Amino acid sequence: MEKGDDAMNIDSLRMFCRVAEEGSVSQAARLGFISQPAVTKQIRQLENRYGTSLFDRMDGKLTLSEAGKVLYPYAKEMVELDNNSFQAIQEVSGYTDQTLKVGASQTIGEYLLPGLLGNYQKRHEGIKFSLLIGNTPYILSKLDNNEIDIALVEGEADQTKYTVQKFADDELILITSYNHRWKDKGSIEVHELSEEKMIWREKDSGTRLIVENALSELGILEYIENAMELGSMQSIKSAVEANLGIGIMPKLTVTKELQFKVLREIPIKNLSIMRDLWIVQKDKRFKKSAQIGFQEFLLR
Repeated sequence: MEKGDDAMNIDSLRMFCRVAEEGSVSQAARLGFISQPAVTKQIRQLENRYGTSLFDRMDGKLTLSEAGKVLYPYAKEMVELDNNSFQAIQEVSGYTDQTLKVGASQTIGEYLLPGLLGNYQKRHEGIKFSLLIGNTPYILSKLDNNEIDIALVEGEADQTKYTVQKFADDELILITSYNHRWKDKGSIEVHELSEEKMIWREKDSGTRLIVENALSELGILEYIENAMELGSMQSIKSAVEANLGIGIMPKLTVTKELQFKVLREIPIKNLSIMRDLWIVQKDKRFKKSAQIGFQEFLLR
């Protein structure tokens, strides 16, 4: 097989993975900045090579055939190895891209990471960061698809699938409006939570899962009335400030509001909710030097 065919096959495998993930030739073409006939040609070349159809069409959407399902994990690995080998050679040759793609769950991305990135860049002026923020499942899906180099999340990650390291911890606290009826209490009993409505993050939120597990273990979760579910910490803080309910939030997200007496922390007797913050990475043979350096910085 000639060298040109090797390059063609990697491109074909890359496009095969994209079509499999998008379920559409047109979408794969758009993301790859090539024409639909070019995508179709690459898929046909693979099907000719393997002597079988790799996709079935159902209800207007392409789905992997049985052969396609077998090929997909191999193709994914080959494409990833090709990307890694290119980055490794670029770094050895001194042409490496010093942009580190970081994904973070919302609490870390909005409240903790800006300060960390600022401190790191003061010491490493050549490093640039590309930052993506979302909930834990979303960020881990981006890590799976190699769209980010490193993930920082508060939710649990599968340690059989990823390299997972703790880099910090955070306390979750009960907050109310500053003039809430509990303001003169030094603390409350956990059963008193059922007297108020709770304002929650969305169901996929790592923060919410930790709180629900803690309250479920104490037998109180089922008695708590839900006021609403909101998609950001800022919206929850605004709703609590407006006395629409109470919330249990990471302390690092409400530091300013507590300081300026916008919100009030109410301790809950015999309840302390701590959570770990995690560095999550794929186990790769090659890591950018920027990635290794930032990981070491976080762990320090």
